[in-house]
Amino acid sequence: MSKVCIGNVIQRIKNKVNKDETDLEYYVGGEHFDSGEIAVTRFGKIAGSTIGPAFNTCFGKGDVLLMSRNPHLRKAGMVDFDGICSDVSYICRTRDESILLQEFIPFIYQSDAFWEFAEANKRGSTNFFLNWSDFERYEFELPSLAKQKELVEVLWAAYRTKKSYQNLIKSTDELVKSQFIEMFEKCDRVALGGYIEQVRGVSYKPSDLSLELDASHITLLRANNIDGQKIIFDDLQFVSRDKVMPQQIIKKGDILLCGSSGSLEHVGKAAIFNENGEFTFGAFCKLIRTTGELKPQFIAAFMNSKEYRDKIKEIACGTNINNLRNEHIDDLMIPYPEADAQEAFIAFKVQSDKSKLILSHFLDRKLR
Repeated sequence: MSKVCIGNVIQRIKNKVNKDETDLEYYVGGEHFDSGEIAVTRFGKIAGSTIGPAFNTCFGKGDVLLMSRNPHLRKAGMVDFDGICSDVSYICRTRDESILLQEFIPFIYQSDAFWEFAEANKRGSTNFFLNWSDFERYEFELPSLAKQKELVEVLWAAYRTKKSYQNLIKSTDELVKSQFIEMFEKCDRVALGGYIEQVRGVSYKPSDLSLELDASHITLLRANNIDGQKIIFDDLQFVSRDKVMPQQIIKKGDILLCGSSGSLEHVGKAAIFNENGEFTFGAFCKLIRTTGELKPQFIAAFMNSKEYRDKIKEIACGTNINNLRNEHIDDLMIPYPEADAQEAFIAFKVQSDKSKLILSHFLDRKLR
């Protein structure tokens, strides 16, 4: 093996495009990357989106996208579709397939050594980033072409196996959604506002925030910490304890909801909070606290339904930012089943979650 720098074997592609005139359908933003994954499989639709002029570069199927911001999130992967991205995502192609296989690039980027280099060379104070010229300096051992082909075959096969288990997890989620519809589609409806309290998040000053947790700070959850039906604990910030009002402390059983987002696909996403410790939430979030008759697990399941998502896309308002006002949430018409029916559904979901947990543990042990 020989040592090479990224700049010697990988080039950055800068094919400019006008997002308002292109025939391309899809865009990839930072929210579409899955941390540590070798492929980018998610995207948004350009039509009807609120993406800005920074989305001005087009990529092609087989390109590798490298996110230049927040290197600790490890966002880089190959795409299998055409689209556009913003100028903070670097589009990468091999300079010569006879030296470096395009399919091998994601494995270079998703190595511990690569991200350790990125962390050591990041710029900025709060929103960290690297220029392409910084990434170009990364030096690594390049296997022979024959070895690359061997590794590509094995590693991509492992990735496909991993995805098959992830698809089983998604199928379990779809089963829960189907059960929700089957059990409650014909129930009488009530306005959700009669059964919840809403607490709006607070916008904190930069001087109130820290990147380290200590006795004088509380963990701050933001809209990017709501991922599907769960809360993730990546890219955290911490806020001074004396700036947080008592009603802003999240309790077990509260539902954290994204109340504002530049992405219509993200606004309205919600998840139940079940953690120990002290947490609060930011300005783009809402806290939904139930008052009794409708259980939080039931409301959260409704908020994961297609009916709910369709309604949110209809009522969210704003020009650059999609917002959900309190009355939007209060006026949602939700099924109102008897308590025993809610309990039966919750028990079914608990069992489904256990199955997902077993699959997730298998992924952690065998495929990562």
